[in-house]
Amino acid sequence: MTSPASPPSDVPTDPANSAARGRIVLVTGLSGAGMSVALKALEDLGYEAVDNLRLSLVPALIRQADPKRRPLALVIDSRTRDFSARNFLDELAELRDDGELDVSLVFLDCGDEVLQRRFTETRRRHPLAEDRTVPDGIQRERSLLFPLKEEADVTIDTTQLSIHDLRRILSGHFRRDAQAALQVFVTSFSFRQGLPREADLVFDVRFLTNPHYDPELRPLTGLHPAVAARVESDADYPAFFRNLTGLLRPLLPRYNQEGKSYLTIAIGCTGGKHRSVFIAERLAAWLKEQGLRVNLSHRELDRLGLRTAGGMAGGAAGAGPANQQSGQQPGQPSGMMQIAP
Repeated sequence: MTSPASPPSDVPTDPANSAARGRIVLVTGLSGAGMSVALKALEDLGYEAVDNLRLSLVPALIRQADPKRRPLALVIDSRTRDFSARNFLDELAELRDDGELDVSLVFLDCGDEVLQRRFTETRRRHPLAEDRTVPDGIQRERSLLFPLKEEADVTIDTTQLSIHDLRRILSGHFRRDAQAALQVFVTSFSFRQGLPREADLVFDVRFLTNPHYDPELRPLTGLHPAVAARVESDADYPAFFRNLTGLLRPLLPRYNQEGKSYLTIAIGCTGGKHRSVFIAERLAAWLKEQGLRVNLSHRELDRLGLRTAGGMAGGAAGAGPANQQSGQQPGQPSGMMQIAP
């Protein structure tokens, strides 16, 4: 889950002031969690990107570069020759104390089983498993990097993310637009398949009437007008949606005032196919009406290739567009980033 940590002080971030300072994004995390993908994504956003930089060279690089003119993205991880968590944190503290710099630490995490699979499939050796097994190397690195995860401004768990998802999240946090307005990502999901780990706010809509039990509605999705009408017919729906938007209305400007640039709202139901899809669609439309920049996804529809124009739960017919929507390649296992460690 994407979880921005508390800033070093209790003073809210001033987006206008941050824009006047040189921006530096430090990326670290577990080997195989997607640091090379993250660095490429930041480079595509206009950052000057440097990989595997020794800690001792960071001050000199910042002096030579001009982060005010072009922001800087650095990957520093356990591969680095003089790497230590303590030295990293000391360097981070000095950078954060520099009033001319706007510094963010991004930590990429991932589940052990997925990391093991990525190393096995790519036949790459884990950097901390020279004389031991991959699982041992992962645990050793996890322990080594734990202090950095605790200090991270943004933690991204890539276990269930595609490359497209990771790029989207990083773009939401670190885009270079002149506007500092909050960008919102809304997604529907199935509780059976687990919570979206990047979600900031999660809402459970399993209490609403379930169209799955109507044989005529079961093959459809929440994108179909008939399913929408069934959910809307629930006596509790109007009050629920009114209270949901009433909750978000005062929160959104406060998030923006605090300098939060990206917010993920997840709407869940049992199968992630009917109720959550409809509510996510309605919520995204309402957010756009508030003048916010909104992206929308339906995790299970995209994962299973069920997103079609008419809201029909088609099989192979919907597989192509859905895979393109989710950033997943045909034949790629769901929740698996095809990346080299």
